[in-house]
Amino acid sequence: MAAALVCRPLPFPSVPLPSKSSELKQLLLLFLPQRCHPPKPIHARALRLGLIQDSHLIYHLLASYFDAGHPSHACLLFHAADHPRNIFHWNAMIRGLVSVDQTEDAVQFYATMRRWGPSPDNFTFPFVLKACARLQFLEGGTKIHAHVIKTGHQVDVFVKTSLVSFYAKCGLLNTAHKLFEDMPVRNVVSWTSIISGYIGGGKLEEALNMFRSSLDMGLVPDGFTLVRILTTCSHLGDMETGEWIHRYAEDKGIDNNVFVATSLVNMYAKCGSMEKARAVFDKMVVKDVVSWSAMICGYSSNGLPREALELFFKMQNTNVRPDCYTMVGVLSACARLGALELGQQASQLMDASDFLMNPVLGTALIDMYAKCGSIVRAWSIFKRIMEKDLIVWNAMISGLAMTGHGKLSFGLFAQTEKLGIQPDGNTFIGLLCSCSHTGLVEDGRRYFDSISRVYCLTPRVEHYGCIVDLFCRAGLLNEAYQLINEMPMEANAVVWGAMLGGCKLHRDTKLAEHVLKKLIELEPQNSGNYVLLSNIYSTTERWNDSARLRLVMKEKGIQKTPGCSWVELKGVVHEFHVGDISHPLSNEIYSKLDELGRKLKQRGYMPTTEVVLFDIEEEEKEHSLGHHSEKLAIAFGLISMGPEDTIRVVKNLRVCNDCHAAIKLFSDITNREIVVRDNNRFHCFKDGSCSCNDYW
Repeated sequence: MAAALVCRPLPFPSVPLPSKSSELKQLLLLFLPQRCHPPKPIHARALRLGLIQDSHLIYHLLASYFDAGHPSHACLLFHAADHPRNIFHWNAMIRGLVSVDQTEDAVQFYATMRRWGPSPDNFTFPFVLKACARLQFLEGGTKIHAHVIKTGHQVDVFVKTSLVSFYAKCGLLNTAHKLFEDMPVRNVVSWTSIISGYIGGGKLEEALNMFRSSLDMGLVPDGFTLVRILTTCSHLGDMETGEWIHRYAEDKGIDNNVFVATSLVNMYAKCGSMEKARAVFDKMVVKDVVSWSAMICGYSSNGLPREALELFFKMQNTNVRPDCYTMVGVLSACARLGALELGQQASQLMDASDFLMNPVLGTALIDMYAKCGSIVRAWSIFKRIMEKDLIVWNAMISGLAMTGHGKLSFGLFAQTEKLGIQPDGNTFIGLLCSCSHTGLVEDGRRYFDSISRVYCLTPRVEHYGCIVDLFCRAGLLNEAYQLINEMPMEANAVVWGAMLGGCKLHRDTKLAEHVLKKLIELEPQNSGNYVLLSNIYSTTERWNDSARLRLVMKEKGIQKTPGCSWVELKGVVHEFHVGDISHPLSNEIYSKLDELGRKLKQRGYMPTTEVVLFDIEEEEKEHSLGHHSEKLAIAFGLISMGPEDTIRVVKNLRVCNDCHAAIKLFSDITNREIVVRDNNRFHCFKDGSCSCNDYW
């Protein structure tokens, strides 16, 4: 878009009309105020009347053929021998070829013009430089720069700005900046070009500094410049600068511009401030599909899937048709909530071919099906996608990994190797997660070693987190701890969290206390760190230490994240919390739980009360465990769904040992398939067993 700003529109030819002809005047009027008439009938009429030699008419016909998407007809007209060609015709051809992205032809046309045509003018150079920029044709652009100097057009602000844009897009930011500094006159387009160059080159801080300099020079940026700068703030997560630009836009009265407002929504969403994003969104008078999509995707990516879906329903009521980005946000929200039916309904708003032809949409649909536990449907979409890029392969590998199909994910990775597809870091995260969920330590070592040794990639902290998690689950705590100390980067909270989880699993309280100190340094407000250590203390009946932790949490104002589970019924997502009595069917839900509890005891089931944090009586512990959110969600599913329906539950925390044991029996007693996705992995309960093989 920046380059488009550089290229000012061509002027109408100043050739005087032989225009006593009323027919010629009528033909020319058909092009005004814009070329909206089909060019072929006008062309034919001009030929019949013998008016095809008129310069004005030829110019408009050339431009109209390009506007109508018929560049071949424009070329035929240009090369026809029955009319003269002037600079306006050559410029129209070069501009038209660039507009239809035939950039190589545009450059070749310029070369022909240099050889046989008139001398280029200040309207020629911006278009041909734009073509060279798109082609990254540095040698050709440099030669054109020499032509600019020879013809004396380097003083023209548009030509000079085009050169700045060209060098910036070719990665020569120093050259672009020098040309910019040498410009005696700089307009908004000039500043936008150099700012866009820095953004394109990944020098975001420099782009912000250039923007501030433009304001210091008294320049008033247009909406396009503000959009680019707000996008930069989004990438940097710099909400402070974004808010300053927001105030500036309000002062200048351009915050109502739909593009600026949408960029503000996107900036606040990317910075995690959905309240401010919603405030801007609600004030927008005109909301296009991009605005709705920015808000929906913002809610989804910030862990607010219910709000994302509620806004999507409002969008549907306004009759705004969703696009690719809307659908990605909606499917992501459905994936988070495990709302399989709702995700299927939403996907039907677009043609099935859109998902199969567009890798972004296809990946979102695969991810939704996988995270809702429907790996068969995910696989079906994967097989039918026309062009599978690496991201599509990664989505399927990760989907198989999270649903416990580790060996299949390995097989899929082997296929990518046969096809010559180079894996990236995300590929190995999926593979290592497969190893972790299935306890395949040696396979995990092999994949981890191959990241750098075979594929010449640099392992990221996420890869170390996966391998630490694998070692910890397998009881190799010392090896995991040694690996953390040998990491080439500082371990983050995820890595130490995996270590702490292993300590809990294998009841190594001493090591856990050491790990927790690291976690508190990294995340002093994260309740999970305290709760997990409290769990360890509780399992060893160190109630005083557990109480001390709770006191520290209270003094620091840290509250435990409450357990929450979701289950979908007929496109509506129902939410449950521990001990929840707010649901309209609460009486029936608790009655069903009591019935299940009696049947469990008949099977010899005993509640695993050691997972309860507090030092309370056994009977009260049993009551607390019986009312965990996932059990309430399952009971609701049992009384509300048909006997053939799979009950799909999503929980925001890890399923506790007691619930895991109880749900296995639920599946056997009720002869139902129950799928639970916690914040760690999938559990598919059927006939009294779980797909995780009790390894989670």
